[in-house]
Amino acid sequence: MALSRWNIMIMALCTGLIVANIYYSQPLLVLMSEEFKVSESNAGQVTFFTQLGYALGLLFCVPLGDKLERKRQIIIMTALAVLALVASALSMNIFMLKITGLLIGFTSVVPQLILPLAANLSDPGSRGKVIGTIMSGLLVGILLSRTISGVVGHYWGWRAMFWIAGGIGLILLLIMMVSFPKSAPNFSGTYGALMKSLITITREQPVLREAAAINACSFAMFGMFWTTVVFLLSAPPFNYGSDVIGLMGLAAAAGALGAPLIGRIADKKNPRIAIGYGIIFLFAGYFLFYFFQTNIVGIIIGIVAIDLGLQGIHVSNQTRIYALVPEARNRLNTVFMTISFVGTSLGSGIGLWVWQVGKWNGVCAAGVLLITLALIIYLATYKKKETIVAG
Repeated sequence: MALSRWNIMIMALCTGLIVANIYYSQPLLVLMSEEFKVSESNAGQVTFFTQLGYALGLLFCVPLGDKLERKRQIIIMTALAVLALVASALSMNIFMLKITGLLIGFTSVVPQLILPLAANLSDPGSRGKVIGTIMSGLLVGILLSRTISGVVGHYWGWRAMFWIAGGIGLILLLIMMVSFPKSAPNFSGTYGALMKSLITITREQPVLREAAAINACSFAMFGMFWTTVVFLLSAPPFNYGSDVIGLMGLAAAAGALGAPLIGRIADKKNPRIAIGYGIIFLFAGYFLFYFFQTNIVGIIIGIVAIDLGLQGIHVSNQTRIYALVPEARNRLNTVFMTISFVGTSLGSGIGLWVWQVGKWNGVCAAGVLLITLALIIYLATYKKKETIVAG
């Protein structure tokens, strides 16, 4: 079954609304620390555990998309995510909130099941555009989640956001049941053989290793920024509440509309070109963060820059890996995204430590180091041409 324009837009909507689950907590960290009377760094671990859960879900659940019927798996995981969100809203202490955060992350891997489904059903000549469109939904979901949760937290408290997210999840379940196409699995072996094949795929695909490594550095930079910018903006000279901090997501969401354009570039040219430009945008963003750290306009422009940079890197890398082994797209995506979100988790953890030691200057220095590492990997593995496989 070929994907219609309607299918693609619905997939983009569902992807954005579900991935938002793992980012709702970020503007709410100060509110959580105040309610449970713990330090900001302790409350910040909720973000770390949520992202760790996402990485674990990617590793253990996403490969099953090559073995199970994808639509059914997507619906089951969404239902479990709703339960995890409700449990988070009912948390009685910071420890329970960390555990429910882990479960929210683990069950909210649905976008990484939707993307291989879309790649599998799209025409090879337009695959980059389709992935870019769905990635727009994902990126807007990531970025607007902070805006929405910041406003909700300010007026109704942090628990209200998780109740609302649970209700959204229930609505999405109905939409998916009606509109998502089915996709037959193409792996008939055992779960153990499926997981073992991840090692084989990683060993045999140098493009996958390179793409995952560059993504991990970029995601670590991104996770570190969004975990610590809450502390920067809630302190002098800004003294912003969660509602205003959440509005920073609007600046980044403006750049998310560039994902389909990046996808078209990946369809027509060597996708690595966009990756190089993306790294330049990341450097520009951190330049602004350091030199304009007391100027909100400079910070907003920096947010747009790192969002555009991350899109250029991520959409292009995802287009590259889906072209490698068509019958193993879920497993390729598992390796790629697990490593990417391990980077996000580590970035959040590093950011919390760096904030304690060096505040915002330390965060900027660590961010530049991560981007530099991505650049080194990019230059060390440069190839003049990359073959895009149809299928």
